[in-house]
Amino acid sequence: MADLKTTFAGLTLKNPVIISSSGLTNTPEKNKKLEEAGAGAVVLKSLFEEQIMLEADQMINSVYYPEGGDYLVAALRQHKLSEYLLLISETKKLCRIPVIASINCYSDSEWVTFAKEIENAGADALEINILSLQTEVDYQWGAFEMRHINILKHIKEVVNIPIIMKLGNNLTNPVALVNQLYANGAAAVVMFNRFYQPDINVKKIEHTAGPVFSNGSELANALRWIGIASSEVCQIDYAASGGVHKPEDVVKAILAGASAVEICSTIYLNGDECIKPMLSYIAAWMNDNGMDYISQFKGKLNVSDIQGINAFERTQFLRYYGTKE
Repeated sequence: MADLKTTFAGLTLKNPVIISSSGLTNTPEKNKKLEEAGAGAVVLKSLFEEQIMLEADQMINSVYYPEGGDYLVAALRQHKLSEYLLLISETKKLCRIPVIASINCYSDSEWVTFAKEIENAGADALEINILSLQTEVDYQWGAFEMRHINILKHIKEVVNIPIIMKLGNNLTNPVALVNQLYANGAAAVVMFNRFYQPDINVKKIEHTAGPVFSNGSELANALRWIGIASSEVCQIDYAASGGVHKPEDVVKAILAGASAVEICSTIYLNGDECIKPMLSYIAAWMNDNGMDYISQFKGKLNVSDIQGINAFERTQFLRYYGTKE
């Protein structure tokens, strides 16, 4: 009988399906329902630095004395943090699966000290999202990557729970960054966070939002970079995020080198009943291929020849598109 247990960021999961940070995980009751549906772990809806600062700015603009601004910011931050700590503690009371907290931040500031209170509230791990476009004309090369490392360093100074870094796909060399994150204490990385998708309405001549949910084609980017990074930096765990919609997508991610996947869009589109078929497929696939444990096929198809990857990618591009007329 296939054993679906996996290890991710030092946590033992009953299976590799993690529910990613979203509105799906913003209440203890929802998280309990996801556990009952078969999820191996949940990542709680993120505490957003940008959202708190935006609300604080709006409050400051409504007061007439400048010294009130700092008080309002501190009060709002503490209120949001208190709500988040309650979400962690109440979810831990209801759920037996690992509960992963999440902070979405863009600056290396005192926000990282929230991590200690999050640990004290009972979170099993902490996922850090640093999602930002680098658009400055005078941008210094490598500054964005150093922001990841500095935030990680400061968080590691105050907590003992595993730290998971969720990366955006706007990196020149994810492998080099993963190596530095591992060297500075990260337990796992998630590839990749999904940006807001912009679009333009040509009838109204205005900006609008593109598709909210991911689609299956987005998985390819995670497979590529997990396949490369897990071969070169094998001491850290990986999870695939974005485009994991079908049961076979989970197997693909593990073959590429992932220990787990984070899913979101497919649950919004199909309901949490899609989890059980994923688990059944993995078990059946493992039985059909003589696999008893996830570890037997994790990374089986990662990139064994790092030096030849660029030539391989170019050759495959020419081979595929050379046949199209």
